[in-house]
Amino acid sequence: MAPAARLFATLATLLAAAATGGDARPSKIAVVGAGIGGSAVTHFLQQHFGARVQIDVFEKGTVGGRLATISVNKQHYESGAASFHSLSLHMQDFVKHLGLKHRREVVGRSAIFGGENFVLEETDWYLLNLFRLWWHYGISFLRLQMWVEEVMEKFMRIYKYQAHGYAFSGVEELLYSLGESSFINMTQRSVAESLLQVGVTQRFIDDIVSAVLRASYGQSAAMPAFAGAMALAGAQGTLWSVEGGNKLVCSGLLKLSKANVIHATVTSVTLQHTEGKPLYLVEYENEAGIGFDFYDIVVIATPLHLGNSSTIAFEGFDPPLDVTQDSFQPTVVSLVHGYLNSSYFGFPDPKLFPFANILTTDFPTFFWALDNVCPVNISTNFRRKQPQEAAVWRVQSPKPLLRSQLKTLFRSYYSVQTAEWQAHPIHGSRTTLPRFALHDQLFHLNALEWAASSVEVMAVAAKNVALLAYNRWYQDLDKIDQKDLMHKVKTEL
Repeated sequence: MAPAARLFATLATLLAAAATGGDARPSKIAVVGAGIGGSAVTHFLQQHFGARVQIDVFEKGTVGGRLATISVNKQHYESGAASFHSLSLHMQDFVKHLGLKHRREVVGRSAIFGGENFVLEETDWYLLNLFRLWWHYGISFLRLQMWVEEVMEKFMRIYKYQAHGYAFSGVEELLYSLGESSFINMTQRSVAESLLQVGVTQRFIDDIVSAVLRASYGQSAAMPAFAGAMALAGAQGTLWSVEGGNKLVCSGLLKLSKANVIHATVTSVTLQHTEGKPLYLVEYENEAGIGFDFYDIVVIATPLHLGNSSTIAFEGFDPPLDVTQDSFQPTVVSLVHGYLNSSYFGFPDPKLFPFANILTTDFPTFFWALDNVCPVNISTNFRRKQPQEAAVWRVQSPKPLLRSQLKTLFRSYYSVQTAEWQAHPIHGSRTTLPRFALHDQLFHLNALEWAASSVEVMAVAAKNVALLAYNRWYQDLDKIDQKDLMHKVKTEL
């Protein structure tokens, strides 16, 4: 940007800010990223600051981010996050608020493949499934469930804190408010270590826990216990998804908020020194060229990780911002329309293959999970394809599938379409937990991903950042980083 143009724009913005008065609401807010985090924080910011605040949302790709679909034979299938847990309260609220519907569930049986045979097979009878778990693993599954429920009971406190306007400037402060030092410790020791300590057997961890973590995160039981507990919670209970596609939540929230979506890549955020509250210069690039604008509040709602082609430069901050660029776990989702090779799984006759969902243990393999998926729009007369029929299978793997690997899994296939994601942080690769607040009114929403990574966790982070921005703007410091919230919950809230 030319220096004269930048100076003129700065002066005009300062004059406008002075005219509105010191206690006025922010005039412009920038949100970088239109995935679930960016869409949710836009919604929450509009709720807190009011409808007159202009919110610009920058998105280099498509709205929805890691909530996305792929078209196969004129039907759309989830290529990102496929389902949500019944305890995903923010997501439940979004769906209700937007008038969306839950997709009709088409039940299918699951199994865990150990390389040569299935180590666990689900039946249609609940009591028989429990008996099989007990027969193979004793009471390990009960101990696991108790451990997960204890973690979730504490985590659910966040909704009560947020309902009363409390926010946290860092991930460590948020976790401490929920589970004190136990949650902090769970980010530093492994799932396996934590489960062994409560009496879960190594065999159960190797067969069951590892399979769930591979399907959820593409990682093993060596990952930190807190992220693992959240993933294991998501594998239990009732799951649901959105009729028409989960990404409708993102587009719906942006429309409801009347946000101005700018399809561009943000290249830099520069601090402009002003009297009173700071002002941020956001520069971006798109097909039209290079643009810029000034904002009172900026929310980064996209991962800042190594290998990200659109790394944002932060300039003019003294001292420089500590924005650590860490690594994410690559995940490839392949939607294969074809005939499953049931012989690979020990079923020479495909008509006898009973499973719709296959997880894998930690044996050396080229894929993590395999699912017979349903389209995002399910008619009342829809039925899942029989094993001997051509169906759409969703394969999760660390790398794109080779032709030889596709031939291993499928007798034949009509089409293969892929989506490659930097899906989740490599949990355990950080020694410290990041902060939401990078500067006075500059926030990194995705910081919470380094404790646990899911759609609902991003919605929780979005609400926290919106509250943090609001409380900081109006200097309501009693609502930030309170250390006695557990006591307040018992006595006041």
